[in-house]
Amino acid sequence: MSRIEKRFAELAGKKALIPFITAGDPNPGLTVSLMHGLVDGGADIIELGVPFSDPMADGPVIQRASERALVHKVGLRHVLEMVAEFRRSDEVTPVVLMGYLNPLCAMGYTEFAKRAKAAGVDGVLTVDCPPEEAVDLQAALDAQGLDTVFLIAPTTPPARVAEIAKLARGYVYYVSLKGVTGAGHLDIDDVARKIAALRQQLPLPIGVGFGIRDAATAKAIATAADAVVVGSRLVQEIEAATPETAKEQLTRLVAELKAAIR
Repeated sequence: MSRIEKRFAELAGKKALIPFITAGDPNPGLTVSLMHGLVDGGADIIELGVPFSDPMADGPVIQRASERALVHKVGLRHVLEMVAEFRRSDEVTPVVLMGYLNPLCAMGYTEFAKRAKAAGVDGVLTVDCPPEEAVDLQAALDAQGLDTVFLIAPTTPPARVAEIAKLARGYVYYVSLKGVTGAGHLDIDDVARKIAALRQQLPLPIGVGFGIRDAATAKAIATAADAVVVGSRLVQEIEAATPETAKEQLTRLVAELKAAIR
């Protein structure tokens, strides 16, 4: 049983909170501390963004976070080192790397999977890797016991959902709206209807992200989803904070979100 599966089993029907931050933002030396701050606030699983120069699915907030990290030349190897450092004092909180395919290709899927496993990564979500193109990557991840997390969009047809259901591990990430991270216009009723339909095909927990910006929205989404994913709002908190106050502010906001979904 992977750490992700174990965490959902431990929750026993309670809703999971999955916060996202970008590794290396605002500087590489702060990332591991921020990860611990997320856990202190009640994070059940951490999604850690791998900085990328062309984050096509991300809105301005997370784009800026990648830019800040890239100024410090933070790459995939550095991100794996950060996870390894986090694991020295936290062996239980699942960590999912979220990013784009190019850095994984550059390292090589087999080498990446081995390094990720050794660092303590639990799952990988590659935004621009559809199931049709995921065979080689998934084989490498499966060989190391790492979960492959897939995105499902509001426009994903049932036949494609069925394909994802065969391949997905850990949980699936339902994108709550058409657009990029941080976008607005979230229709809670529509999300609930879509999740109900997805449950007919998916045996895994369903996390919902994109457009969740406050405790009230998180609470509403949690009535339908198994997990609530919050990214842009947390990255905004980091952006507005100083390096000295970022951890405390992040922990406080995560605690508010956790209280709302429970």
